[in-house]
Amino acid sequence: MAEDDAARDEMYSRTGRLAVPTMVVKGETIVGFDRNRLEKILQ
Repeated sequence: MAEDDAARDEMYSRTGRLAVPTMVVKGETIVGFDRNRLEKILQ
């Protein structure tokens, strides 16, 4: 069970799945660790 039900529900509504890590960076949702995409968004 998730410790934060609201966060779990938001993650599922954004991605359609319950995967970790899931990050929202500058409005973009990243599922899984994608260093290249993360660096591109942060530039």
